[in-house]
Amino acid sequence: MNVTCIIQARLGSKRFPHKVLKKVFNKSIIELVIDRVKLSKKINQIVVAIPDTKANDKLFNYLKKKKIKIFRGSERNVLKRFYDSAKLYKSKIIVRITSDCPLIDHKIIDEMIKVLIEKKKDYVSNATPPSFPDGLDVEVFNFESLQKAYFSTKNKHDLEHVTPFIKKSGKFDTHNFTCDQDFSSFRLTLDEKKDLDLIKNIYSFFKPSKKFGWGELRKLMVKDPEKFDKNKSIMRNTKKKNKGQELWNKARKIIPDGNMLLSKRPELFLPNRWPTYYSKAKGCNIWDLQGKKYIDMSFMGVGTNILGYSNSRINKEVFNAISKSNLSTLNCPEEVSLAEKLISLHPWAEMAKFARTGGEANSIAIRIARSASNKDKVAFCGYHGWHDWYLSANLSNKKNLNNQLLPDLEIKGVPKSLMNTSVPFLYNDFKGLKKIVNSKKIGIIKMEVMRNEPPKNNFLKKVRKLATEKNIILIFDECTSGFRSTNGGLHKKFKVNPDIAIFGKALGNGHAITAIIGKKKIMKHAQDTFISSTFWTERSGPVAALKTLDEMEKIKSWEIITKIGNKIVKGWKKLATKHKLKIRCFGIPSIKSFEIKSKNWLKYKTLISQEMLKKGFLAGNTIYACIDHNDKILKKYLNCLDQVFKIISKCEKNGQIDMFLETSVCQTGFKRLN
Repeated sequence: MNVTCIIQARLGSKRFPHKVLKKVFNKSIIELVIDRVKLSKKINQIVVAIPDTKANDKLFNYLKKKKIKIFRGSERNVLKRFYDSAKLYKSKIIVRITSDCPLIDHKIIDEMIKVLIEKKKDYVSNATPPSFPDGLDVEVFNFESLQKAYFSTKNKHDLEHVTPFIKKSGKFDTHNFTCDQDFSSFRLTLDEKKDLDLIKNIYSFFKPSKKFGWGELRKLMVKDPEKFDKNKSIMRNTKKKNKGQELWNKARKIIPDGNMLLSKRPELFLPNRWPTYYSKAKGCNIWDLQGKKYIDMSFMGVGTNILGYSNSRINKEVFNAISKSNLSTLNCPEEVSLAEKLISLHPWAEMAKFARTGGEANSIAIRIARSASNKDKVAFCGYHGWHDWYLSANLSNKKNLNNQLLPDLEIKGVPKSLMNTSVPFLYNDFKGLKKIVNSKKIGIIKMEVMRNEPPKNNFLKKVRKLATEKNIILIFDECTSGFRSTNGGLHKKFKVNPDIAIFGKALGNGHAITAIIGKKKIMKHAQDTFISSTFWTERSGPVAALKTLDEMEKIKSWEIITKIGNKIVKGWKKLATKHKLKIRCFGIPSIKSFEIKSKNWLKYKTLISQEMLKKGFLAGNTIYACIDHNDKILKKYLNCLDQVFKIISKCEKNGQIDMFLETSVCQTGFKRLN
């Protein structure tokens, strides 16, 4: 049986022109490829198929001088070039490799030929999907399949890349030849200058032998993977496209900023690699658009799902409510029940109003407080949403909000007449707040009870006392902190009551519902202004909130997630000590973050997302704990993170983090995308 290896070659590479003629120890790359293929015991002849253009005359003359069989054909229609070549040389079986694989292995080639023959397959590949390193890619197929593809397709992509029609049409019996371990992240091909440097290093390591193969390379990869780091930042050409990233690129063209929430932009995690979109979620698992499952050790819906994604008991209540109509001309009775429930959990409060988003709830609270106080000016601390009253703080100084969670927030479109109506202060800086109150005629103090650091020197109690003395309305924004440390607001833990409190995120376990509760003497002033919206009256939000509160109370979820958060922090600190990294952990126990103290921190953060994604985790440096983060998951997560911390530790010593990054560094804060 005539088995022909057709090596696809050209000189016109845009990234690395004339790469196949580059020398490694006095041998050109194309010669190294041919020499390695010659070691095959099953290949009868080797043909180099090159374009019939003048630009490739130099390659033709070089190969002719070396007495190598050559076929010249169409530059664009590579499928025709292969078909005509195989037909001319009367090939029964074709082995297709490219000329940029100077470490190709003859044993892999022979095994794949054997599989094609013995299993009577039409096509065998070791790269659909890949498990061998990039550069050991081999395709084996029979002439009948090549001929059928040639006469069946006119698709430009099929013609240019030879085998896509065979792989995807469903008309052929195909097989993927896999390695028993995934080495696809290693790169042994030649496409850029970094690749050539690595290839030279590998040949130098095995010198004087040039016949070392995959077996020897594999042992070296396992024993000393750092030797292969030089070109690791280059993406594999044959990697399956990320459907989520493709959709994100489309979204950026038709949706301003790409989506509706800054926190979900992929650039904040892993640019060009983050899955971005989901198809389904359950527990603490998320499936992307390609059906790949990830464990969410990150935001858990940006803090919305303490009881896990798609909680069946909550879903049952919501589905039942929706089946009876989610909205009507009349009001849903569940909103009354929800008001009663929240007031019972917070005896200082007497009235409640509801909305669907945190930004809305924060603005409603400000409107009510301004109506009650007859004062416009707000002193605030923390992050409170996107509305004008909040962003107006940046009108007087574009950096005013930089210390309130999100730096570089844009303010175009915010009326300039709001300048100096909202004044930021720093958490635990009571003197600073007191100075603002005494000089700015403040009518409202609005703040998060705690985000990163705990209150010091009775800070919250001092704020409460100051507000009372100055007849200032105190608002606690608990959209994020609510129901994570107590059965209700975090302020219950510190025994400091506000005049108004706001709840969101976890209140409906992923369903849209937010609440504003407060003292009657203040809340009644909502009637003196206009606060109204159709979809604040829909049914599913209150129904979800009532069932969520019921489920939380039954299992004391706040205690569960606090224990989980403490275990995570303990694990982070243990790994940091093991790898001699300086780490800072912060946040309430159930929402924990860490930062490695290094000038390269953003690069390390990117690396963490990159490497953990490969291991099946959505992860960064912040975790919102949920009840489904069990010990088995935490153990797996920390074991995988251990490997990443090991890389970071080495990079801290040698400064070679850039070699490990496969994409650009993640962004921080607000940045315009369109």
